[in-house]
Formats: sequence, C-alpha cells, structure tokens
Amino acid sequence: MGFLKYFKEEFQVIQERDPAIHSPWEVLLYPSFRVMLKYRRAHKLYLKKHYFLARWISQRAARKTGIEIHPGATIGKGLFIDHGSGVIIGETAVIGDNVTLYQGVTLGGTGKETGKRHPTLCDNVMVSAGAKILGSFTIGENSKIGAGSVVLREVPPNCTVVGVPGRVVKRNDVRVTWNTMDQVHLPDPVFDDIETLKRENTELVNRVLELERELRFLKKEKKDEVL
Repeated sequence: MGFLKYFKEEFQVIQERDPAIHSPWEVLLYPSFRVMLKYRRAHKLYLKKHYFLARWISQRAARKTGIEIHPGATIGKGLFIDHGSGVIIGETAVIGDNVTLYQGVTLGGTGKETGKRHPTLCDNVMVSAGAKILGSFTIGENSKIGAGSVVLREVPPNCTVVGVPGRVVKRNDVRVTWNTMDQVHLPDPVFDDIETLKRENTELVNRVLELERELRFLKKEKKDEVL
C-alpha cells in the first residue's frame, strides 16, 4: 500500500470519529495521525529486518507525539488513538480493525512470557483511558475495557470489563461498534457490591431490633406471670 493511500485512510479515520474536529486541517495536528503514518513506515522496515532504522523512526515519533508504538506491532485498519499521550503498544501486540484507544492505554507484557508477549485486540474493541492490558491473550471483538482497568486474562467477544484486576461485568448479544464510544455509562461492580452490603446490613439491623422487641415482650410476660 502506498503512502498516499495510508495518508487518506488515517485522515478519514480521525475526521469521521472525533467530534471535536471542526476543520479538516486540524487532522494534520493530531498525534494519532502523525504517529500512525510513522508506524506504517517503520513497520515496513521492521518486516524487512531493518530493525535499527525502524526503531529510530518509531522512537522519534514517540518523542514528538507521546505515543509509543513498537514497529513490530501488527495494526489493522481504522485504529483511532484519541488524545494519545502515554499510549504504549508492545512489539507482539496485534490490533484488528476499527479499534479505539484512549490516553494512557498500555498494551504490554508481564515479563513472564517469551515469543508472543503482548495482547491481541480483535475488531471494534474500545479501551478507555488509563487501562492496562498485560499479557499474551485475546480481547474479543466488540468488547469494551473500562477506564483504569487492569486486564490480565482473555475477554470473550461482546463484553464489558472493569476493575483491578479486570473482570467481565456485562456480556450480551448487543453489538458494540467503534462509534459507540461511551466511557461513562459502564457497570461498576464495586459500587454494586457496596449497595448490596448496605441493604443486607439494613435488613440485619431491622431483624436485631425486632428480636430485641420480642425479647422485651417475653420478659414482660414472664414478669407479669410471677406477679
């Protein structure tokens, strides 16, 4: 694929998917746009085993954009990195089509694996701000990773994951595509657990009060019988 085709594709991705765009010229200023053009060039060099030159290009791009993409990573069409500062994509990471990453996302390794060390993100995955996905496993298509989550194991398709460590809190047949970019209205399992404990505590308190009333009544009856 030629440079011009890459240029048009990356330009269109940002123009269509960022509501903050008011002028097409703004796309040229986006870190995501600039780093992806550099990545495509560096990746070609990496595949030809020109490792030093590939890393030189990617490291220059990282310094200028705050987005570090190893030239060995495999990235499909339509990757959108919103804001982008602090994003890290490891060497053996594989990213499908129409994936969205927000700032502070890490697609990293655990340090315990060899060979394929980084995660695979299938098509239409969204990873919210500050999330970390660490290890060689797959995030299924159409899944969402909540902000600040730390994901350490495989996620099936069509799931929502939140928490540290990340756990699936929603799984259904509703398709979640790249244009559904809601990072706010995600389930909160910790809040749900706290609410459950509060309800159970209220029930226990009411039961204790009821037992105390029954005990006082029994004592009164016994006292009346003695008299």
